[in-house]
Amino acid sequence: MTDEPTPGEMVRRLEDRLADVRDDIQQLGRRMDEKVDQKVYDLRHEALAARTTTLETLREKDAEKLVATRRWLIGAVVIPLIAVLMPVIILLVQGAST
Repeated sequence: MTDEPTPGEMVRRLEDRLADVRDDIQQLGRRMDEKVDQKVYDLRHEALAARTTTLETLREKDAEKLVATRRWLIGAVVIPLIAVLMPVIILLVQGAST
């Protein structure tokens, strides 16, 4: 007896291979459905880049406002306060030394 498969065995093997190919095709179809179109990807990427640019601009404006607020605080509060307190301190120091 030879080791050659019977016609029934060949049909079963062929059916198994055909079922495997069908499964592979279905899996590829599912993966293609999940894949993002290049145009959609580009649009999303452009939107994200625009948003990032906007946020960076807003951050820079906030930093400029912070610097302006500090300058205002020094010019409007600290310097006049020192100008008012210096004569008082000088008088107290002179009065304590006499």
